[in-house]
Amino acid sequence: MIIEIGHYALILVLATSIVQSLLPLAGTLRNDPALMAVAPAAATAGFLLTLFSFSVLTFAYVTSDFSVRNVWENSHSLKPMIYKVSGVWGNHEGSMMLWLLILAFFSALVATFGGNLPDRLKANVLAVQGWITAAFALFILLTSNPFLRLDPAPGEGKDLNPILQDVGLAIHPPLLYLGYVGFSVCFSFAIAALIDGRIDAAWARWVRPWALMAWSFLTAGIAMGSYWAYYELGWGGWWFWDPVENASFMPWLAGTALLHSALVMEKREALKIWTVLLAILTFSLSLLGTFLVRSGVLTSVHAFATDPTRGVFILAILIVFIGGALSLFAFRAPALKAGGLFAPISREGALVFNNLILTTAAATVLTGTLYPLVLESLTGEKISVGAPFFNLTFGLLMVPLLLAVPFGPLLAWKRGDVLAAGQRLFAAVGVGLALAAIVQWMHGGGPVLSYFGLALGFYMLAGSVTDLALRAGVGKVSAGIARKRLFGLPGSAFGTALAHFGLGVTVIGIVAVSAFETEHVVEMKPGATVTAGGYTLTFDGMRQGRGANYTEESGHFSISRAGVKAGEVWSSKRFYTARRMPTTEAGIRTFGFSQLYVSLGDQMGDGGIVVRVWWKPMILCIWFGTLIMMAGGAVSLFDRRLRIGAPQGARTTKAAARLEAAE
Repeated sequence: MIIEIGHYALILVLATSIVQSLLPLAGTLRNDPALMAVAPAAATAGFLLTLFSFSVLTFAYVTSDFSVRNVWENSHSLKPMIYKVSGVWGNHEGSMMLWLLILAFFSALVATFGGNLPDRLKANVLAVQGWITAAFALFILLTSNPFLRLDPAPGEGKDLNPILQDVGLAIHPPLLYLGYVGFSVCFSFAIAALIDGRIDAAWARWVRPWALMAWSFLTAGIAMGSYWAYYELGWGGWWFWDPVENASFMPWLAGTALLHSALVMEKREALKIWTVLLAILTFSLSLLGTFLVRSGVLTSVHAFATDPTRGVFILAILIVFIGGALSLFAFRAPALKAGGLFAPISREGALVFNNLILTTAAATVLTGTLYPLVLESLTGEKISVGAPFFNLTFGLLMVPLLLAVPFGPLLAWKRGDVLAAGQRLFAAVGVGLALAAIVQWMHGGGPVLSYFGLALGFYMLAGSVTDLALRAGVGKVSAGIARKRLFGLPGSAFGTALAHFGLGVTVIGIVAVSAFETEHVVEMKPGATVTAGGYTLTFDGMRQGRGANYTEESGHFSISRAGVKAGEVWSSKRFYTARRMPTTEAGIRTFGFSQLYVSLGDQMGDGGIVVRVWWKPMILCIWFGTLIMMAGGAVSLFDRRLRIGAPQGARTTKAAARLEAAE
């Protein structure tokens, strides 16, 4: 009976979201405060109903209720509890329920913490959120119902896809969806502003925290997915340019551009039209990613749906929301004022350059991802666009952007001096070149381009520190005063420096592992050795084992350096009995920021086994850099200035009058 109640709660979510999408909008059109006040209540009620429905589905998984078709297809009574819970979103129907839950959660956050928003804007934002919620609730009910019953109920389940039975995949989808869906709030703010015909610095101030939150979660989700693929799939790589990976990367690029554009709009009331368009495009790319993963047009370990009905429904959602939003933008944009003017050489100019590169990069990734699909649908010809295309085009675009990153914070608003900024960064350039030379020497040389790549990464680190040092007056005032100035800087200054510093760390990791990694594929018998990265691995033999729902064969390797034992590592091949599927569990041993990576292959007839061994220097910098970037987003998010409205009267009299009228 509880399953039917959860299903009924989902139907009520649809009804509540329809109320949320219509009545507040009618209230703003009629200037009726009572109707506008429906929005927060409906959003909160919708979230509670969605939470209840999701909890019912989770309860079915935890109790192994195989009378529920979704549980039978994706769970097993012997599966560890953590994977019973993560199995809720380890399939198409459950993942869409998670999407809906997070969407309702963000609507409730706007309703709860949007007290400083004008009533009209708040009502319109929640109405747009209601439209999106209604669309996805209807999609789940009509094509992806997770509460369907089986009669008679099977005695045992089919188990979850083995490669999804991992802690990384328990964390990765929620983080990714918090980023995907978080940008829906920015989209709703953009549509609400276009409906009302009013966009100003206050609007940018209200949007930026939501963009920061979504960007931070999306960064975490992409990084977690990358690390999961690295250690779980046994292939030794950290990024494959898989279309599903690209589906999450494109909104991250657009979201990064949105963050910088919103900053210009907030500070200078410039780039208004462009910022609104970016808010629409970022969430549109999130919807496109949902279509690619859930429609069945892609085959991937991340892609669940194969029913074309679902693909058609999601395609209709794309057409309605993306097409409708862009049509409204085209209708309203001519009536909007472009905003303040600025010189090309200025902080605004640097941020515009940042936007141009990021959006071009997103368009490049989009082209490489969709071109094979479009070509196949038109001609039937199958082609693949792989890493060489993306590495060349994306890499060439990123170099000028990374060179410009430290310059932006050092330029003045409205009109800057690029020569003066370059002089301030002279020490950062020297530090970058020197540290790159040291790393090259430690690794015994390497490709010439790797030296410049490393120098670029270290230059970004030094440039981030330079920005904070100059703000604090280091070298111009006493140490005590400089320290007080440093700790008195706003959180956004530290957040920006951390984000840029983290990007530099990630660049160093990418360049180092690409240039200096080594790979050995050898057949090994007990006692055999192989050398990688200065370490000697000795194969000690195999061991049989059994887990809760799998059997495994594990190989043990001793690690030594210069004859001194440095550790050990286990690598295994598992076989999940219910799914009849094998998986590879790589053995990884960390030394500083570098790793030895061991993956088992096929067993040979003479008693040996094929072993692949990689030495991956400084690879952990890739993910440590993303952690630092996330920390930068969090620090900026907690800047007190983002929790209050933009000052009225500090911009223009017209803007102040409009705000007062709205409130």
